[in-house]
Amino acid sequence: MTTASDRYLSELIERLQTIRTALADPMADAVDAIVEAARSDHRLFVFGTGHSHMLAEEVHYRAGGLAITVPILAGPTMLHEGAVAGTQYERTVGIARAVFERYTIGEGDVLFVISNSGVNAAPLEAARAGRERGAKIIAITSKSYSTAAAKGGDRLMDLADIVLDNNAPPGDAVLDVPGSELKVAPVSTAIGVAIINAILAEVATRLAGDGGAPIYLSANMPGADDINRKLVERFRPRNPHL
Repeated sequence: MTTASDRYLSELIERLQTIRTALADPMADAVDAIVEAARSDHRLFVFGTGHSHMLAEEVHYRAGGLAITVPILAGPTMLHEGAVAGTQYERTVGIARAVFERYTIGEGDVLFVISNSGVNAAPLEAARAGRERGAKIIAITSKSYSTAAAKGGDRLMDLADIVLDNNAPPGDAVLDVPGSELKVAPVSTAIGVAIINAILAEVATRLAGDGGAPIYLSANMPGADDINRKLVERFRPRNPHL
């Protein structure tokens, strides 16, 4: 008998295989945009609310990660200060613009906006604010979920320059719970992390040809203290979370 854990992993692998082909072109476009930004000494910003904020933290000061990344983080739109309130905040007009006042996003930068449903006020506002400042907008979202949830309203996928469909179903969870109509086992975070790390791996490879990419080393590896200190000194003036 196949276990629920086996079925979940099979679902996840199948969806990753699907996006490997389906997203080849838009992921290549995303790589080009980020490489262009990096070569011009610009940055990559990452914004998400609720569980989507984890992708912003995933790329921040990350072992094997690029130092050009800047997470956009605000406690009320996340989960740890109150999950129920956070849901309300991410649906509140004006929140993202207030959060963005802390960040110097501008012409030449790239902004990832992550929202699985793609319809809440904060990510939509973030995409608009980033575009107004001259940044290129890359969305990670579920096209099927957005289509089901929008009900004729605005969708993140319509506001982005590049759209990366995470292939998550409406509601995100993929496994039925026996004896109920409920589902468990969401996939959007695992797929989103895979997408963004795959893109940044290619970016780093391209930048290596320019004489080196600014990559953080895991803190317990030999030489990490010196390498990371120099990167922090270089990027701290433009990253409030360093």
